[in-house]
Amino acid sequence: MKNFIEQRQIYIYLLSLVFAALLGLYIPNFTKLFEPAIPILLTLLMFFMFSQIPFFKFKGRLISFKFIIALIFSNFILIPIFVFCLISVFHITDPGILIGLYLVLLAPCIDYVIVFTALGKGNAQYMLMSTPILLILQIIFLPIYLTLFLNHITIPSIALQPFLHTFITYILIPLILALILQRMSTKNTKAQKWLHITNWFPEIIMALVLFVIVSSQIHKITSHLATIYMIIPIYIIYLLLAPLLGYLSGKLFNLEINTKRTLAFSSGTRNALVVLPITFALPNNISNVATIVVVTQTIVELLGEIIYIKFIPKLIRL
Repeated sequence: MKNFIEQRQIYIYLLSLVFAALLGLYIPNFTKLFEPAIPILLTLLMFFMFSQIPFFKFKGRLISFKFIIALIFSNFILIPIFVFCLISVFHITDPGILIGLYLVLLAPCIDYVIVFTALGKGNAQYMLMSTPILLILQIIFLPIYLTLFLNHITIPSIALQPFLHTFITYILIPLILALILQRMSTKNTKAQKWLHITNWFPEIIMALVLFVIVSSQIHKITSHLATIYMIIPIYIIYLLLAPLLGYLSGKLFNLEINTKRTLAFSSGTRNALVVLPITFALPNNISNVATIVVVTQTIVELLGEIIYIKFIPKLIRL
């Protein structure tokens, strides 16, 4: 059953999004009541996702050093340069749009990319083992890149205190709890059982989070259609070109075919639901727009993943 859900999670998410949008459009007064549940569900999602990342299982497992270097080179050097150039071409000045775009496009995915990599004939084991590195590096580099790429007009809009509160609540606390559970599971059978139980929840909670966010926020999305029309071309261009950068990174480091596909999936798949809570910490005048930008990326990306799964194995053969 778990394998069935994992293999079909992309379609589960899409159905959740469609149902949420329809419900939100037809009975908005009801779906707005879901909004208070977003913080709780996001915190749970972070905990369940972090619980699946093998923080203490590197010992005895082999992973290519060249792959790790290529992964870092692609996600934290090539992609940031590409994202900056891509966004600059569109001459966007709205702070909410800029912050949302940079937040979501600079953070590599650490959750469903693993299954999508497997479905796309990549090396899912390498992808899984590299998630702690991706998480740690994006926590370090995201503030640096935001400072570098956002202009002096945008920077004052970001207050430090709510940002730190969001980081601690949605990322740090779930991460620490997941680390404690993983460490305890090596010595305690009950903790081991609890860790095994958490394995069932990421896809279910992810679908629920997408449903609650879209159904409660769809009225905001429909009231910002001009923003949607502006950012969708950016997301489409990103989806088309980012995997190529991952592939080129793999080519540069002379990696195997399935590892190049892994880099393509990692470069093309972003960490929207992990960075989404950060948009809640922004001032109200830009928070709504930034949230819409991030949520829209998730919708576009899930459609893009269907294309990735079909075409990346066919295109990356050398």
